[in-house]
Amino acid sequence: MKIIKLIATMLMLSASFFSQAHDDKIYQEVSQVMPKISVQLWSVKNELKNDFKGTLQQISDMGFDGVEFAGDFGPYKDDAQGLKAYLDGLGLKVSAAHIPFTAFDSDNFEQSVAFYRALGTDTLIVAWDERAWNTEKVNSLIADLNTLFFKLKAEGFKFGFHNHAKEFNQHKGATFWDHIARSTPEDFVLQLDIGWVTFAGKNPVTYIERYPGRTLTTHIKAKLPNKSDDFKGNRPIVGDDVTDWSAVLNAEIAVGGTLWLVVEQEEYPDGLSPLAAIKLSKQGLDKVIADL
Repeated sequence: MKIIKLIATMLMLSASFFSQAHDDKIYQEVSQVMPKISVQLWSVKNELKNDFKGTLQQISDMGFDGVEFAGDFGPYKDDAQGLKAYLDGLGLKVSAAHIPFTAFDSDNFEQSVAFYRALGTDTLIVAWDERAWNTEKVNSLIADLNTLFFKLKAEGFKFGFHNHAKEFNQHKGATFWDHIARSTPEDFVLQLDIGWVTFAGKNPVTYIERYPGRTLTTHIKAKLPNKSDDFKGNRPIVGDDVTDWSAVLNAEIAVGGTLWLVVEQEEYPDGLSPLAAIKLSKQGLDKVIADL
């Protein structure tokens, strides 16, 4: 009996060793791939309305690899192939698109699938739902997310959810974000918005590491913590803020499986235009990457 127990223990230790070695190998392979950089077009929503093509041209000129859509397709709202061709000409990919549930209800599902497939994106994200921080309604949201997840997975899409600050309110001994993460499949995308995590007073690295391989796309947003009177020397521009971006990027590359770093600006300090602000944040991000 003692020999059997000894053999069983040795097998468990061996399995644990090879499992850890396998995980380390995965992380090493992932860490060799630097995520590409896109911009969430909500950052320049007014500029898009005034000059859709010209705004995308300026984004391309800044050196972005891609864009993330938020419902505005300019003159191409019924012409996904034409929009993809225009983006191709600018050297821009579509990193993902933010969508509402209504775009994929029974009346719109097939049309929306065809549109985003033709646009060339494989990742769709629900960007906002107030049920996410409502104790009585969060499970309803999770049910809807899971239903749509499997429908879109069958069509070849990755699908997930994007946080704001209130998802990090306490819920059942953790946070609403934890509850959503633990109640969705392991390949459900957790699009972490670093700025809102920081605003909520949490450490974004904690949540990247807690859910390995699920931060496939992340919002690189500079925000100061809530009640930020102590941070008057900082501003919401990547590199001028308080986030430890090196730690964030190292975690995303090594653990998060991150493919896209999505710059987003919702604040434009010192009278900066939205385009000038995203340019500065991209330069700040580029410097962090260069120093890794």
